[in-house]
Amino acid sequence: MKYKRILLKLSGEALMGDKNYGIDSSRLQQYANDIKAVHELGVEIAIVIGGGNIFRGVQAGNVGIDRVQGDYMGMLATLINAMALQSSLEQNGMYTRLMSGIKVESVCEPFIRRRAIRHLEKGRIVIFGAGIGNPYFTTDSTASLRAIEIEAEVVLKGTRVDGVYTADPEKDRDAKRYDKISFQEVYEKNLSVMDMTAFTLCQENNLPIIVFDMNKKENLLNLVHGKNVGTLITSK
Repeated sequence: MKYKRILLKLSGEALMGDKNYGIDSSRLQQYANDIKAVHELGVEIAIVIGGGNIFRGVQAGNVGIDRVQGDYMGMLATLINAMALQSSLEQNGMYTRLMSGIKVESVCEPFIRRRAIRHLEKGRIVIFGAGIGNPYFTTDSTASLRAIEIEAEVVLKGTRVDGVYTADPEKDRDAKRYDKISFQEVYEKNLSVMDMTAFTLCQENNLPIIVFDMNKKENLLNLVHGKNVGTLITSK
């Protein structure tokens, strides 16, 4: 087993499955099964999930909503997804804690770093919702920051693409996938991995990122076992 403590970043859009919006129950169940398989190995798991299947703050201006207000709406969308994932995990026999960047005491705990680490040490899966609680920061930034705070060994960015490519593989058939690449090369080649704030946080703290296809069953399990899945981004 390669990693003891991980931060798993999930896309809100991926929860849609084949739908146009909302949450696909089969995709949610697949995620729960994959996470359970890793959890049963004794890996400490923290999760950040986006809210793009419900509402994205950056789209607020298109419908006449103030950006800051839109970002707070996006935070609430991440909480809805986090609650759905929490419920699915618990129905599969796992113990969880949902911690929020904004105060929503009726449904979750406020984020407290030491408490989050203690939950992980006790074998609970910790889900971080509502971003960091401030507008203008993405859930990618949340994932990087929380991973650093809880001393995770790696950020696993689960997407619908199986790694980082020389170009968008959905648009360019000749795009090549990297097995491994450095932070500096990503900058120089202007490759899309995370937003700049999130990416820089990982680089400055020597926190590796692995971009992989979360929708392929057992990819997460194979990653934790150290198998070559997705693209590894490191300082060297």
